[in-house]
Amino acid sequence: MKKFNIRKVLDGLTAVSSSSSAAAQTGASKENEAVQENLQSEHFQLCKTVRHGFPHQPSSMAFDPVQKILAIGTLTGALRLFGRAGVECYCQHESAAAVIQLQFLINEGALVSALADDSVHLWNLRQKIPAILHSLKFNRERITYCHLPFQSKWLYIGTERGNIHIVNVESFTLSGYVIMWNKAIELSTKTHPGPVVHISDNPMDEGKLLIGFECGVVVLWDLKSKKADYRYNYDEGLLLQEGIQEVKEGSKDGTFCRSRRFLAIHSVAWHHEGKQFVCSHSDGTLTTWNIRAPAKPAQIITPHGKQPKDGKKPEPCKPILKVEYKTTRAGDPFMVLSGGLSYDTVGRRACLTVMHGKSTAVLEMDFPIVDFLTLCETPYPNDFQEPYAVVVLLERDLVLIDLGQIGYPIFENPYPLTIHESPVTCCEYFADCPAELIPALYSVGSRQKRQGFSKKEWPISGGNWGQGTQSYPEIIITGHADGSIKFWDASALMLQVLYKLKTAKVFERARAKEERAIADIVEEDPFAIQTLCWCPESRMLCVAGASAHVIVYRFSKQEVSAADVQLLEVRLQCQLSDVDSPDPGGEQTPTSPASAGAPPSPQETEPAAQPSAGSNSSDGSRDNIPCLQVRGSALKQSPGYQVELVIQLVWVSGEPPQQITSLAINSSYGLVVLGNSNGLAVVDYLQKTLLLNLGTSELYSPSEPYQRQPRSPRKARQPSGVLCDSNDGPNASEERCKSPTSGSTSPCNSDEDRKAKFIEKVKYKSRRFSKTIANDFARMSRKISSSNEQKPNTDPKDNSFSRSRSSSVTSIDRESRESVSSFCFCETFPRKCDSLLSPCVLVGTTQGGVMMVAVSLPPSGDQRLLQPVGISSCGTVARLKGGILTMALLDAAGGLLPSSHEPWYDPNAADDEKEKCRRRRPSSLPSSQDGQDSQLAILCSEKQAKVVAMPSQTRVYKHNITESSFVLRADVVQMAGANCIACFCANGHIMTLSLPSLRPLLDVNYLPLTDMRIARTFCFSNLGQALYLTSPTEVQRITYSQDTCDNLQEMLSELFTPVETPEAPNRGFFKGLFGGGAQSLDREDLFGETSAGKASRSLAQHIPGPGSMEGMKGAASGVVGDLARARIALDERGQKLGELEERTAAMMASAESFSKHAHDMMVKYKDKKWYQL
Repeated sequence: MKKFNIRKVLDGLTAVSSSSSAAAQTGASKENEAVQENLQSEHFQLCKTVRHGFPHQPSSMAFDPVQKILAIGTLTGALRLFGRAGVECYCQHESAAAVIQLQFLINEGALVSALADDSVHLWNLRQKIPAILHSLKFNRERITYCHLPFQSKWLYIGTERGNIHIVNVESFTLSGYVIMWNKAIELSTKTHPGPVVHISDNPMDEGKLLIGFECGVVVLWDLKSKKADYRYNYDEGLLLQEGIQEVKEGSKDGTFCRSRRFLAIHSVAWHHEGKQFVCSHSDGTLTTWNIRAPAKPAQIITPHGKQPKDGKKPEPCKPILKVEYKTTRAGDPFMVLSGGLSYDTVGRRACLTVMHGKSTAVLEMDFPIVDFLTLCETPYPNDFQEPYAVVVLLERDLVLIDLGQIGYPIFENPYPLTIHESPVTCCEYFADCPAELIPALYSVGSRQKRQGFSKKEWPISGGNWGQGTQSYPEIIITGHADGSIKFWDASALMLQVLYKLKTAKVFERARAKEERAIADIVEEDPFAIQTLCWCPESRMLCVAGASAHVIVYRFSKQEVSAADVQLLEVRLQCQLSDVDSPDPGGEQTPTSPASAGAPPSPQETEPAAQPSAGSNSSDGSRDNIPCLQVRGSALKQSPGYQVELVIQLVWVSGEPPQQITSLAINSSYGLVVLGNSNGLAVVDYLQKTLLLNLGTSELYSPSEPYQRQPRSPRKARQPSGVLCDSNDGPNASEERCKSPTSGSTSPCNSDEDRKAKFIEKVKYKSRRFSKTIANDFARMSRKISSSNEQKPNTDPKDNSFSRSRSSSVTSIDRESRESVSSFCFCETFPRKCDSLLSPCVLVGTTQGGVMMVAVSLPPSGDQRLLQPVGISSCGTVARLKGGILTMALLDAAGGLLPSSHEPWYDPNAADDEKEKCRRRRPSSLPSSQDGQDSQLAILCSEKQAKVVAMPSQTRVYKHNITESSFVLRADVVQMAGANCIACFCANGHIMTLSLPSLRPLLDVNYLPLTDMRIARTFCFSNLGQALYLTSPTEVQRITYSQDTCDNLQEMLSELFTPVETPEAPNRGFFKGLFGGGAQSLDREDLFGETSAGKASRSLAQHIPGPGSMEGMKGAASGVVGDLARARIALDERGQKLGELEERTAAMMASAESFSKHAHDMMVKYKDKKWYQL
């Protein structure tokens, strides 16, 4: 019987619907019947792969000293686990509650997490994707502290009420043994001691438990006798100081009372011999106690307190939040603490103090300290610890300090934790890059590495890399708010920084007056990267910054000692808005000698009376002045990306330049095209000249139905981006409502006022971000709110979609002029009647218009640098709903036609080597035969996608992507040897459409737009890969490829590796003889149900996790689930067989020893009589 496949049925239905929507185009449909589409819905599946970066909002940390694995918990309930470089894992608690503490089951492949919602979870780390085995939810008490002794299955849990409960981690059930707070403290104490802040067992006696309460009382509890042996109180005296709690103490009947003040306690640390422990207090003091002398501490020190000369007590300091006490065999012990600085050090950064013998080192940190751990050679607490490093978890960084070298240098961090070094403003993802790119970037980036790191290897070295079969090169490029650009190697689900480029060094440092001028455009980050365009084959890079500047870079392996920065200033303005001053276009103000001899194009002409240099008019308005000043001195350029040209938009009649919204570069043509809300400019970066400077409306032909009518000029005074500047004040909106021909003020309507107030409110709450992010967030919010109000024209014929350019469909259209949103360099037919291919630029706008600009290039070689490049506008190609996001071209067989490019050559190499590498442009391009359509233009907007045949410019296919939402990102990507359109919508849906028929292949509700960061950084790549910035510090990679999902288990790294537990320390002859060694405790006999009874069912609820056998039986079925269960069972069986083999060997050795002793005794007494015994 043939297997029924519902996916193929759905594919057939969608194919019918797609073909019916394009039935009007009969001539074009016959031509495209031969296009074979291989992509089906079976090729697509969406899942997360890995997460890179620093854990956002960290809250806790734990380390397995045997497996060498580090775990970090966050305030959002996330878990990040790190091993050797490239080994990392991400997990998430369903409740998303803050992780307050983590405890490893050392060398057991398990982790216990305690959350702020009073739940405790057991994670299984023996599988590549960790899962929760058991959960325990407390109902009546709040969890404050947890402690799991080494090689013990009993977990101690302290609560806010001061009680301690005991949990069996194997079954995750509560024991009936409970330590109540009123039994632990003195009977005469009438005040509650507060929450439990510390629990630890004596290193030499497992039956003694040290309990610390928040009020400052420390109790040594005897587990067997169920009573307190000693109580330790640090009595401050009669003066009540800040941060000290008062405890009343007196006789049993309460007739006599006296006041005792105890300093609040924050942490406790044991000496490995179990005879002393150290407490840290809220006044910055450390007290050392002998366990048998509870009357007073053996030592009191204030590490950072000033010692008065008259012998008085040192001045109080800030609380010491944590202290660790580690011993060494051949030297003084280490005491590591955080906090405790003097109160007079206002504004000083957080510090970690390392006390070793008589030396005290204070190590300043860049961010506040969340937690720290001292890494030691042995996991046994009753042996010399031999510390070798300190892991310091900061709010935005992870630092490892080497304790074995003088000066305590830090280790070089191999993890990609510097993504957030400056806030990420844009991101691009390139899969299947040229193989030589990563070595080239690494070679120039290795020279940028800092010096002074520890010479030792990174101590967190657990886990193993994945064994994935996919090994194509992947590169991620991130743009940052400080103007830096980072290149990352993202191959094989890893992430490693390759090279860092600083664009800000091209410009001079702004003075105070200049900063105020820049603030009119950008509030905080004038160098922030807005968008970037990169050609992997030619290695040309073009970036656009927040101050309306564009920088073109070339890649070179050779250093340039001194080079002048070539500058081109562009005067880009919208002519239709300047009703009172009809200026004939923009102006080119070249300041580079290379541009002086270039012939100006017609669009560059300017009246003779107009000054060429920057000037200020009598009313103080700025004109022809860029926002940033390029360095006047020669710039030294290191190997890597070197500046080719700087393009800056200038002020126009007192108005700041609009920020650049779209950018493209073509290495074969030597052209850069940029656009904003005023229009577009085409620049020849080889000749350093401006070729074209047009307003968006000038791209339309006068006879076209899409031509934009002149609009009210009130929006001409808007600052950067699409929205109004919050710095303009309340009068700015009134000024923008004035007519240019009259001096009277017309009141704005109520909708305008409400929108302006909403924008101002969004900006006010987003001052910590750059203005661009705030503007984009307001734009997205308004587009979402207006999506339900849209009533688009549903006429099936494309040519009938005609509406006035002054009347808009959405509220964002009413608020802003038509902007250029996307570009595409291609070789196609510029006009309908053309039969020859020529270089062109497709221009997409925010109003859905797609226009064509033809390029006429001179011959290559020397003629290319001498003859001018011709540019002409060819009118509109198509019209779509919503802003254009992406455009591409397919050939007649459905194959993607990439933009032409030249191979990379070193610009600083010899001329003969350049000629060998450079590819000559073909003298004649292929033509269209007999007027038939030989290309398909793929156009995708925020609302729909269309396929247009070229050169007839007739619509072949059309698909409405969404009605209630809008598309944020769309890309034409290669997948399984074919092409498709990948879309990410604001409502969280990720969709793919086949090409050229636009059949829906995938539609998954994945991630709703909750943060503007996601919209700015989401990007697709080839081979089914995508990524986005899920938090300010983390990058989440996903895949929509079924093949990648199937191989994901093999590609992921392994956290747990079989490692033998180190041998326990030797007790020695005398300690074993006189009982001076560590004393064990049969916790099973003490805490088990037989002796301790059952705990109250209402106290906590046991919840089987999805990773437990109960969860596996109820959750999954099928071959994958059976294989997973079989593998787990096989691992468990192998482990049990290994334990059985060890026990058998031990029994055999014991039997041989007994047989030998018996034989010796028999030989000794064999010939003796009974009376001789």
